[in-house]
Amino acid sequence: MRAYKMTADSMAPTLVAGDRIVADMRYYRSHAPQRGDLIVFQFPYLDHPSYVKRVIGAPGDRVKIVDRQVYVNGQRITEAYIVHDPAAPFDPFGENFPPHSPEYLQANMQPEWADEIFQHVHEGEITVPPGKYFTMGDNRDHSWDSRYWGPIARDKIFGKVLYIYWSKDKSRIGQTIH
Repeated sequence: MRAYKMTADSMAPTLVAGDRIVADMRYYRSHAPQRGDLIVFQFPYLDHPSYVKRVIGAPGDRVKIVDRQVYVNGQRITEAYIVHDPAAPFDPFGENFPPHSPEYLQANMQPEWADEIFQHVHEGEITVPPGKYFTMGDNRDHSWDSRYWGPIARDKIFGKVLYIYWSKDKSRIGQTIH
């Protein structure tokens, strides 16, 4: 087990800045990450602290967003955990993803992903490459995630988030993460 402190609200309302969480660091030694898991991982490009995001797509899955609705393998997924901020600036990747052509790439994309993304786009969907996982934050309008830097390699995933062990909101303490 290992403790982490959330430093941003990209996973709100599930996890908020200041929450302290516990992750099982051995779980993924014997289990593959599953859709819906909250994972702790190393950011794939820069020397950056650990990130926490939700697995949306596993290797081979086809992912797309249409009118803010996420589809995996052609099926709309139910996401009771997400929030949308009506005051957030317009984000085309929050409305529809993947982009249809290079002129729709976003300035805040990781350059390596911007160069590679269209290798994985087929018929309006991203196909998650072998050995990688597509992740997103629950606070969709304020999350820099796989839409902007690509899927996470399996060997960069450290642990599975289990529960909140401390929060400013005392009612959240001990809350199991789903």
